[in-house]
Amino acid sequence: MARENARALRPLISTEMWVQLNGFHNRLGHLRKPDLRVENLNRLCSYIKESCQTHSGITAETLYRDESWYFHQIGRAIERADQTTRLVDLKYQVLLPQPSDVGSPIDEAQWNTVLRSAAGFHAFRRVHPRSMSPSKVVDFLVLDRRFPRSVAASVLVANEHLHELRLKHGHTAKRSASNLLRRLAAKLAEDTADDLIARGLHEVLDGIQAELAAVTDELGREFFLLAEMDDAPPARPGEQHDAVAGPCSGA
Repeated sequence: MARENARALRPLISTEMWVQLNGFHNRLGHLRKPDLRVENLNRLCSYIKESCQTHSGITAETLYRDESWYFHQIGRAIERADQTTRLVDLKYQVLLPQPSDVGSPIDEAQWNTVLRSAAGFHAFRRVHPRSMSPSKVVDFLVLDRRFPRSVAASVLVANEHLHELRLKHGHTAKRSASNLLRRLAAKLAEDTADDLIARGLHEVLDGIQAELAAVTDELGREFFLLAEMDDAPPARPGEQHDAVAGPCSGA
């Protein structure tokens, strides 16, 4: 989908972005069953992660900073916030369902892995050098505004870029998406990790996903396919309409 979006927007993106993304797509298209064996899976996942990071770096250095750059940044921030909620939810709900196991060595090892999956282990250790707990990890990945991949930081980035897009390019469309982002940012600023866990972390994260989906829908109505979006069925929590994912998603 990222490659098809890039093909549709080929006149707007840099040659370097297209070449890297096209090569990445072709490499994945040639995967075979042996590449997915357990002994090879870590190598494959590392390649995928590094290729995504390479694309982000190329984009940061080569994409002309007009309206397309702002939409790329907004889409990437929204997608990043959504995916971080899913990463935390997976650990909290699936990997260790027994309350008696909380705080055990396997629990700590799994939270360690979650942090590494979000490229946040070393940053987390700068904040919490000697201890690890579910509450501290949730606080770091969901609420810490200084970690770029956290939910709170991503929501702030999306809102800042949306504000700059309107300011610098004279967009006068209604501001429903901005209002939703500001409201979500304010809620995240008021909460603590213990608050989220006490209310039911899964339900909280699912609610955040629904709010992010609503933001995506509003961006579509405000800037892109107004009539089509008004007629489209409402997004379920965590889903985005394909019509909006094209112009507004980060590869």
